[in-house]
Amino acid sequence: MRLFFSLLLLFMSVLVFSQKDTYKIVNIDLNNKYPHFALMSIKSNKILFTSFVTGKKGKVKKIQGMPVLQVFQGEVSETGEIINIEQLPIDPRQNIINITSTTLSPDGKYLYITSRYNYKNKPKGNFNMENFHISVGRYDKVIGWTDFKVLPFCKLRYSYAHPTLSSDGKTLYFTSNLRGGRETTKGGSDIFKVDVLGHNSFSEPKNLGKNVNSYSREMFPVITDDNVLYFSSLRAGGYGAYDIYKSTINDKGEFTKAEKLPKPLNSSKDDFSFITNNNGTSGYLVSKRLKGKGDDDIYYFIKN
Repeated sequence: MRLFFSLLLLFMSVLVFSQKDTYKIVNIDLNNKYPHFALMSIKSNKILFTSFVTGKKGKVKKIQGMPVLQVFQGEVSETGEIINIEQLPIDPRQNIINITSTTLSPDGKYLYITSRYNYKNKPKGNFNMENFHISVGRYDKVIGWTDFKVLPFCKLRYSYAHPTLSSDGKTLYFTSNLRGGRETTKGGSDIFKVDVLGHNSFSEPKNLGKNVNSYSREMFPVITDDNVLYFSSLRAGGYGAYDIYKSTINDKGEFTKAEKLPKPLNSSKDDFSFITNNNGTSGYLVSKRLKGKGDDDIYYFIKN
């Protein structure tokens, strides 16, 4: 009997050790005191992310007293670092001062961005200047990404953000606080989807439902090639602050009940912007976890 309990304790200790060491989390070199967030993978080894624009001396660029947020592109190295970083070229005539998140169409022809209106491009009528909207632009070899148009379903009184596209480019997912009707937002913000019909035409937004959304906030959705939706939520039952969850599209085209990712992918602080390779063995996430370098840091993870 004593031998049995000894073997049982040994087995449990090995199990606990393996669970704690399932993933290795690394704070990558590009992080500093400024935030880096809104990850989106493009092509096979490139990543988009958002951060402040800085000058040669490392000072943040400001316009009208506000720091400038823009999108950067980097390549993934063999060790998980993000290298050869370049700012995405945006046509300055578009007057887009701050971009908080973005995604690229699978064919590379269209760029979807989240931004606010500014004093130069704000529409007529009364609306909340703090609200975000999603625009789509095309690429010009001379001036960069240009000709941005606000998506037609974006209503001025609501906020729309964090676009992500399915692998075939036919479905656009995003977050919104859209109210009214059957597809109203249940919490502070929910995840919705629309069909991409072409020529800046889309279906009406559809709420992803209770298996994904809660009566709290859902943010930063990312849909993988194998139909797994990763997102962050402030719902009860998490480890603290925003946690990363996943939901899979089943054979019926429905989303399964969302599952919380384990530690150390999640922490007691905000965790979001989760992207992974197709087999789930490595990827990146953004976190405000303790012992970070700045506000929002990008972490590389690899499954042991």
